[in-house]
Amino acid sequence: MDNRYRIALAGNPNTGKSTLFNTLTGLKQHTGNWAGKTVEMKEGMFLYKDKSYSMIDLPGTYSLFSNSLDEETARNYIVFEKPDLTIVVLDGTALERNMNLALQVLELTEKVIVCINLMDEAEKMGIKINEKMMMRRLGVPVIKISARNKTGLPMLLDTIERVISGVIPCSPIKITYDEETEQKIDSLVPMVQKVFGDTVPARWLSLRLLDGDKTLLEELKIRNGTKEALS
Repeated sequence: MDNRYRIALAGNPNTGKSTLFNTLTGLKQHTGNWAGKTVEMKEGMFLYKDKSYSMIDLPGTYSLFSNSLDEETARNYIVFEKPDLTIVVLDGTALERNMNLALQVLELTEKVIVCINLMDEAEKMGIKINEKMMMRRLGVPVIKISARNKTGLPMLLDTIERVISGVIPCSPIKITYDEETEQKIDSLVPMVQKVFGDTVPARWLSLRLLDGDKTLLEELKIRNGTKEALS
C-alpha cells in the first residue's frame, strides 16, 4: 500500500515500549525473526486518520553501538531500512539513564518523536517533566504518556500523523564533540559522502569509523560491497 508508513519503536528494556506497541496495534501483529538472525522481530499495523501504519518493535537496547546482537539489529533497521519515523520510548522515572539512546537515535535520523512513558509512575514519585523545554533543546516533539493507562495516546497519534506529513518539522540537536574529534569528522565526511552518497548518514558513519565499529563495516560490506576508499 502506497500510504502505509513505517514506524520504528526504539527504547531501553523495561520502558513499556512493548506495552505501547501492543496498545496501538492490538491483534494486528505478527512475530518472526530478523533475516539471518535469532533476534525476534515484532511488526504490527494500525490505522489513524485514513492512513495505514506499520510499526516495528525493535529489540530493547541501552545503546546503538553494536555491543550486542540486539543493538546491532536495532541500529541496522534505523540506518539501512530508513523508517518514516522513529519513536524513542523513555521511562519517565529514569530519564537520565534513557537519554543516551535518544541522543544516539537523533544522530541517525531526523524524523523522531521522543515519547516519555510511565508518567503515572513518575507522577506518583513527584517527578515533574517539562516536555516543552525538552522539545526546544532536542529539536523534536516530546510527548508524555502512560501506555498501560492509555493516557496521552491521542496526542501521540496526532503527532505521529503530523510529523510524517511534514506539518511538524523536526530539527534534531547536533551533538558536538571535542575539537580534535570534530576535525577528524570533518575530514572523513566528504569521503563518506563520495562513497555512500545519502544512503548512510555521513556524519554518524564518520563517527563510527573513528570508533572502529567492525560490525558496521561488515554490514556495509555485505550491503554495498567492499569500499576500498574506507578500508
